[in-house]
Amino acid sequence: VVVKMIPDNRLPPRHLHAVRTGKTFAVIKWESPYDSPDQDMLYAVAVKDLVRKTDKIYKVKSRNSTVEYTIKKLEPGGKYHVIVQLGNMSKESSMKINTVPLSAPDALKIITENDHILLFWKSLALKESNFNESRGYEIHMFDSLMNITAYLGNTTENFFKVSNLKMGHNYSFSVQARCLYGGQMCGEPATLLYDELGTGKDPSATKSGQATDVAAIVVPVLFLLLVTLGIGFVVLYMRHRRLQSSFTAFANSHYSSRLGSAIFSSGDDLGDEDDEAPMITGFSDDVPMVIA
Repeated sequence: VVVKMIPDNRLPPRHLHAVRTGKTFAVIKWESPYDSPDQDMLYAVAVKDLVRKTDKIYKVKSRNSTVEYTIKKLEPGGKYHVIVQLGNMSKESSMKINTVPLSAPDALKIITENDHILLFWKSLALKESNFNESRGYEIHMFDSLMNITAYLGNTTENFFKVSNLKMGHNYSFSVQARCLYGGQMCGEPATLLYDELGTGKDPSATKSGQATDVAAIVVPVLFLLLVTLGIGFVVLYMRHRRLQSSFTAFANSHYSSRLGSAIFSSGDDLGDEDDEAPMITGFSDDVPMVIA
């Protein structure tokens, strides 16, 4: 037994869902109201911007049982309500879509000054083609000790000055693309911890800043140590050569070619006037011995 459903154009599209969403587009998919349409079906895709309060309608014609459509020209971080129905204004299928927000700024770091700190970051326009510097950035601060989040302001520059920080408080700073239309359509925040610990210094600044400060101190110290060690080795080498030369000269001055060895005095006969007297080696039998 084969049963075939009678086509009914008053039915809504089935299984409406989002396949993929990006910063400026969304791919949606749905199925026809009934299987195997025998003619082209005209769909109306209505896109309502829940932030700007605007509407756009697109027409899609297809005979396929499964229809895929890409909605373009959306805004990063936006919120949309999508409605799909047949062109004869039949029953509808709907869903909500949130587009991907702008990325967080890169290389956020803190530089500590005497009575304030400076936040620095890379321009978001370097990696986001949809971002214009005129939009600017907004900065927030969270005080963990007081459990308070404060909005510090916005700027179109790539740095921001923060003053009046309290000693011993831990702060978290976040920088993101400025929110539009009543705090909506914001960028992803880049967050950095600033732990003052009552010292007035910044031990939790970015690693690049710490590495630069440490290198500025360690490199000269290592250089001075290497120079000092080099000078010490040279001095020790010169003293060694001088002692070796002195010993060689001393040994040569006491060397006896007749005995083939060096002769050293014990010190008892120093100053004796008879040191230069010739050594008596023996007597001959034909020489008479005279005893006074």
